[in-house]
Amino acid sequence: MSAKRVEVVVNPAAGQPQPILHTLNQVFGEAGIRWDVSITQEPGDGTRLAREALERGADVVAACGGDGTVMEVGNALVGSRVPLAILPGGTGDVLAVELGIPPVLADAARLACSSDAVERHIDAGQVGDHYFLLRLVLGFTARQIGLTTRELRDRFGKLAYLIAGLQALGETAPARYRLSLDGQEEEYEAVTGVVANAGRLGIYDLTISPHTAIDDGLLDVLAVRSMDLASLSSVVASIVAATPDQANLGYWQGREIRIESDPPQPVVIDGEDCGETPIEITVVPGALIVLVPPVEETAGQEAEPLVPEG
Repeated sequence: MSAKRVEVVVNPAAGQPQPILHTLNQVFGEAGIRWDVSITQEPGDGTRLAREALERGADVVAACGGDGTVMEVGNALVGSRVPLAILPGGTGDVLAVELGIPPVLADAARLACSSDAVERHIDAGQVGDHYFLLRLVLGFTARQIGLTTRELRDRFGKLAYLIAGLQALGETAPARYRLSLDGQEEEYEAVTGVVANAGRLGIYDLTISPHTAIDDGLLDVLAVRSMDLASLSSVVASIVAATPDQANLGYWQGREIRIESDPPQPVVIDGEDCGETPIEITVVPGALIVLVPPVEETAGQEAEPLVPEG
């Protein structure tokens, strides 16, 4: 598609300082694109500003920031026919990597107004009135995210997740989970769980499974039954590229999922606190349109799966 009017939602606190407005003005000006910008100042602004952009008749709404900004803007666009453009500017930019979005701001902006951009329909997970594009996490991983502060990320980058993980490890004991997945009942003991819409975990090239796809109409459920320092490094901390012991993992797929636990466990969806278990999750197929490069431009090294083929 080729956009005529692009509305950009910018999170100025995301990632490292860069001349965002100058870059966007140059790229969109060269393309003859009308554009406007809105700045987030507090949580929830991304969703509100994106809805206002829809009301103003935007052809494309772009999220410039990290995954948190992308998730907020994406929530406003779910169910609409207006595509999301991702302008990466955070620490991890996991969804951008998942979809092959160029990591350089100028290149991503050119994609947002290019006639070569492809409209890809991706799924979303839904919890109540909230949607997630990446994943919902429980237990240890939810605690880890809560401990990974902005200050820690600014100081240590991706190493911040390892530091927070080490702290969360001391606060986490195994819980007994009861899972209902499309009517199938499962029980297991685990220290952390993930309900994923996207495959990549943001841990270098690790993905959940070769079967995981962001547009397959399914959610992937991963349970880690124990967590020692070696598996923490490979599964969560973005430092060690070793594959964890497969006997330590439980893996399922489904469309409608209910999770209970004893004791109740914290829940985080796409980086935002979502209370505690029990929780009900459903998949919304084709919920959001995202502008991505042509297929040949996104081809690259395959991610390493936690759950092997078979």
